[in-house]
Amino acid sequence: MAEQYYDFIIIGGGAAGLTAAQYGARANLSTAVLESASKGGQSLLINDLENYPGVFPAVSGYELIEVMVKQAKSFGAEFLTLTVKSIEKKDSLFEITTNKGVITAKAVLLATGAKHRHLGIEGETELAGKGVSYCASCDGPFFRNKRICVIGGGDAACDEATFLSNLTDKVYLIHRRDKFRAQAAVAERVMKNPKIEIMFNKTPVKINGTNKVESIVLKDVNTGEEIVHETDAVFIFTGMIPQTALADLAEKDEAGYVVTDENMETSVKGLFCAGDVRSKPFRQIITAAADGAYAAHAAEKYIRGE
Repeated sequence: MAEQYYDFIIIGGGAAGLTAAQYGARANLSTAVLESASKGGQSLLINDLENYPGVFPAVSGYELIEVMVKQAKSFGAEFLTLTVKSIEKKDSLFEITTNKGVITAKAVLLATGAKHRHLGIEGETELAGKGVSYCASCDGPFFRNKRICVIGGGDAACDEATFLSNLTDKVYLIHRRDKFRAQAAVAERVMKNPKIEIMFNKTPVKINGTNKVESIVLKDVNTGEEIVHETDAVFIFTGMIPQTALADLAEKDEAGYVVTDENMETSVKGLFCAGDVRSKPFRQIITAAADGAYAAHAAEKYIRGE
């Protein structure tokens, strides 16, 4: 591939990147989305997306992403399948080195997302979307008045257990240690919640079920004893891994997420960041889309200014 030039390069084809592609192309910027694998990111894990405004009845994350891709293409955005190796800023331009050559751009958006940290146990992958979930606000309502287990001991696990306790009478919060890693106030709120039963010193070793979750096998970390705990859902909150391998130029927070201002601009002028890889308190498809729109708008102003 000969060296190519674009006004606006977007790395990542999830909701943030696809929204930015639409807005960038509509603003008459030459826009391209770079993605090494299938487009959609974490959205593809959602079987029934019921909380995206204006999309009702529920559709799958895959269906929503397909429409977003078509929409971006209709405004002129291009899609290139390749692997980005590095990003460098030289004077006022960015050089993106890929496995197929070098691409030059005036502005770049990182929308590489974050991956949920998995348990790596039997049944987790097989039952993902069938009772195994990594998002309470996305999938919790499907388990209203059902038996729910939450795995984790940090802020996210405690917050999501609290959220889920509004949907059912009993939530089991399972943590491998004898105390929470969460902030004291967050942990105290969980311990005072009569709907949440805490199971300390337990670690999951297997999730059982055929077409849906039926039970989880827990091991006592002190005695080694295993028990089978019946449940309809397993929500896993053991951390996120921001995909920041390409963000060496930009400032990050203590958790490794990229820091931006309200216009999604990083500490590097012309380098923007949107979606789950960005430092922010709430991660949903709609917030990723909003980030992408802000980023494209700010990138247009930056490019026109240049």
